[in-house]
Amino acid sequence: MHIDTITPADPGWQAQALCAQTGAEFFFPEPGSSVREAKRICGMCEMRSACLDYALANDERFGVWGGLSEKERLELRRNRP
Repeated sequence: MHIDTITPADPGWQAQALCAQTGAEFFFPEPGSSVREAKRICGMCEMRSACLDYALANDERFGVWGGLSEKERLELRRNRP
């Protein structure tokens, strides 16, 4: 029996991302909570573009990825050709 597993295309960026060194609560806040701290951390991260590309390619619907909230990523997807 063969079982397929889903893995990120290139997970190497994740180990280097600043979010890997901080708590998930910043990036997955309770509904209505501020994402300001997550965006500040993302703004300093060299892996930001890889993170955003990953989130868009994998249709991540929750949390802050690549410095963008769920709502901002949805808007970005809608405006792409």
